[in-house]
Amino acid sequence: MDYVEALIIELRLTRRPGAVVRTIYFGGGTPSLLSAGDVGRILDAVRQYYHVDSRVEITLEANPGTVDEDYLRRLRQVGVNRLSLGVQSLDDGELIFLGRLHTAVDAKRTVEKARAAGFTNLSLDFIYGLPSRCLTDWDSMLDGIIALGADHLSLYGLTLEPGTKLGEAAARGELPAVDPDRAASEYELASARLSAAGYQNYEISNWSKVGFESRHNLVYWRRGEYRGLGVAAHSLIDERRIANTDSLDGYVGALASGNLPPHEIEIIGQAGALSESVILGLRLADGISLDDIGRQYKIDLYSRYAAVIGELSGFGLVEVSGGRLQLTPRGRLLGNEVFIRFLPDE
Repeated sequence: MDYVEALIIELRLTRRPGAVVRTIYFGGGTPSLLSAGDVGRILDAVRQYYHVDSRVEITLEANPGTVDEDYLRRLRQVGVNRLSLGVQSLDDGELIFLGRLHTAVDAKRTVEKARAAGFTNLSLDFIYGLPSRCLTDWDSMLDGIIALGADHLSLYGLTLEPGTKLGEAAARGELPAVDPDRAASEYELASARLSAAGYQNYEISNWSKVGFESRHNLVYWRRGEYRGLGVAAHSLIDERRIANTDSLDGYVGALASGNLPPHEIEIIGQAGALSESVILGLRLADGISLDDIGRQYKIDLYSRYAAVIGELSGFGLVEVSGGRLQLTPRGRLLGNEVFIRFLPDE
């Protein structure tokens, strides 16, 4: 049994009568390794087992330089209408440092091919805060980023995680640690430049032209339900977090026998759900409605967190306006300092 066939069986076994699919996202790995035909097989199965909204957003992630115009045209033909490219940088030296296999020219050409193939909703990912970069270089790169004309941009700060190649190199002292002040300066410059270019910073790490927000990711930030399919996929259904096995053999073997793959289930209590709703919602530019969350969890949210909100307001990290709790511009830079204060007591 091939992987796509197993995925379709999982889709059938986990279908929910009456559920409406409004977004579909191929990601979390290298989904562009799938043929356009296999992507079409999966989408046909989704349409068979679910009601799919007529305005469904269907995203596929790809790496620049790995897809040609013919492949991209066939993706459009089977229904993919949003493309997300992991560009990361427009400097070849930085791309080598990051372990990427494409060049800046590859990235630009892939953007051109995507447009020629008919993609009118294009998202690009970039990384800021690289230790070798100066602010002037980043300012010049922002010229190039804006010139690409993407509809959506995701900018993520570099993190040197333990166990990764870059993280281990930093631990050995072979490269400098990330400078948080310089990373903050790059973030602030990007925010100003992109705003002037017509992009709205609708979430801490995401900018879009009007109407091109990632509807799929908004489900996460608004803590909506979602079903993840495949090896190591995660779902949030009925206040249960479900994590599939990360074993390919275990995954395919179980589904070949007509069974769901091995998985772990975490039951999320009210305290955890409330904490997640606040933390994820604060990532959005418009923050959270105190009344809406209060009604959802049957509490007075402001009274519940009065001391925390007062302290964070005093630090200039959050503000309450029009019944909404929002991060300030300074709070966006120090989001983790805010979020940790809304974790459940246990």
